[in-house]
Amino acid sequence: ADKKPVPVLFWLSGLTCTEENFTTKAGAYKRAAELSLAIIAPDTSPRGDDVPDEEGFNIGKGAGFYLNATQSPWNKHYRMEDYITKDLPQLISAQFPNIDLNRAGIFGHSMGGHGALTLFLRHRKLYKSVSAFAPIVAPSMVPWGTKAFSTYLGSDKISWLEYDACHLIEQIGDNSDMPHILVDQGDADSFMVEQLKPELLKDVCAKTNTPLTFRLQNGYDHSYFFIQSFIEDHLNHHAKILEKS
Repeated sequence: ADKKPVPVLFWLSGLTCTEENFTTKAGAYKRAAELSLAIIAPDTSPRGDDVPDEEGFNIGKGAGFYLNATQSPWNKHYRMEDYITKDLPQLISAQFPNIDLNRAGIFGHSMGGHGALTLFLRHRKLYKSVSAFAPIVAPSMVPWGTKAFSTYLGSDKISWLEYDACHLIEQIGDNSDMPHILVDQGDADSFMVEQLKPELLKDVCAKTNTPLTFRLQNGYDHSYFFIQSFIEDHLNHHAKILEKS
């Protein structure tokens, strides 16, 4: 970055996480430095004493779901889509002129994998590459997602589909010209069957000619040890696409 602008990756973390989880646990920075990639790791929700919250781990602080809430009292602060796609890039542009926002990718884990896939699909001009670890691929169809969507977006289930990666892929239609999507999923992940349902993503990508590399990793669970083990593959995936952008 001292010599020329560098591409950037936005990492979106999962439920209960803060901006520190990826920074301290993922082991990404050695390979990122070798590839000359900047990484932005934002928080997962708004914070502060005046920010509404709820008991439990999947609504409120630490659980913003990377959408713009429409329901009171959440709609005042819980505007994570705008924060990631508008506010944060403006701040980066002002403070870090050697970050090239025209060569940006997005990736994440679990709820953050959901965020990475949906924001990539909703903002194709902003992101050139995408990948995910154990993403929630169809939140409108699983307990974590339906609870969050009904709370943040209300009872109109049609509005939920705008933040559902499987629906967005199907809605676009023929996606053969889309950048390749990389997804890793551990086969010992206790959330895979009920909450993540990766088979739905595989099916819709096959149906729409969406380029997908889906890797089911033997023996891995939902933890950051899983992320550490394959983070270099994801950084290489993004770097290969972004260097051609």
